[in-house]
Amino acid sequence: MDGRVLRVLVGPTGQPPKTYEVPVEDEAGGPPTVYVYRRVPAATSKRLGLVRGWAYAYDPEGKPGGGLKWPWSKPS
Repeated sequence: MDGRVLRVLVGPTGQPPKTYEVPVEDEAGGPPTVYVYRRVPAATSKRLGLVRGWAYAYDPEGKPGGGLKWPWSKPS
């Protein structure tokens, strides 16, 4: 990325999305490259082990995240 800070929209529960996709335009005019970032815990509390913040880590496989997971859905 080029150092810009992008705003991340949170869901109705106040949690950021589990995956974040960043499209980067191709200088040659081809299709854009999509980089995928996954949400990882930034820190945990000492006593209870609760997550105190989130950070995004680059996912080199680049598979976009799935949608909602329902109990009756087949595993992919």
